[in-house]
Amino acid sequence: MIIDTHCHLSYEDYDNIDEIVQHMDGNIMIISGVNDETNQEVIKNIEQYENVYGMVGIHPGDIDTITETTFSSLEEFLKNPKIVAVGEIGLDYHYPNIDKEKQKKYFIQQILLAKKYHKPIVIHSRDAYQDTYQILKEYTDKDMKIVMHCYSYSLEGAKQLLKLGVKFGIGGVLTFKNGKKLQEVVKELELSNFILETDSPYLAPEPLRGTKNEPKNVILVAEKIAEIKNIPLETVISSTTETAIRQFDLPI
Repeated sequence: MIIDTHCHLSYEDYDNIDEIVQHMDGNIMIISGVNDETNQEVIKNIEQYENVYGMVGIHPGDIDTITETTFSSLEEFLKNPKIVAVGEIGLDYHYPNIDKEKQKKYFIQQILLAKKYHKPIVIHSRDAYQDTYQILKEYTDKDMKIVMHCYSYSLEGAKQLLKLGVKFGIGGVLTFKNGKKLQEVVKELELSNFILETDSPYLAPEPLRGTKNEPKNVILVAEKIAEIKNIPLETVISSTTETAIRQFDLPI
């Protein structure tokens, strides 16, 4: 069994969700919301498909969509046993003229919400390493399970985050020619620190780069890890699946 720990199954992106899920028959997907609308879609899909679990949260790029009912809705969603994390949440300083303080405020608020419901957090962090690290250091503890989704920083940063108990979501970027930093992280750190993801419909791995990604392509990420670490593919699948089950408390 293989687990795609981070993908999106939005109706905006796919008109054949039944087919996408069928391609992962016998395997598991954890789908992510990013705003009120997609969080609702997550709830609908986890109720419809047995092998689909979910996470709900407000992406840093979507904080301007927050309404007075957003957080009460999140609390209701977190009572669903198939919602296994708060995510994806975090900081994104990539674009100009963003409100960093507002992003930090809602990031912290969602970490505290995850603490309240004893859920892991799944973090989006782009061009914001230091603030992400400082917030995690201040607002999480050894009992909180943390995933860095689509990790994009250095090996040194990864080693620093490891001390906070972070696990790293590894996706299609690992297969890219310009994915050298991530390849170094995968080569140097223990396999037990990694879980697999696709971030579908984005970041399709080579040789499919430029096409619409889907969860079944997670096997290509596993194959690249096996190649980099010079270990059997079965070892990668077994380890990442076991880590994902523990990280998200999956009832398997």
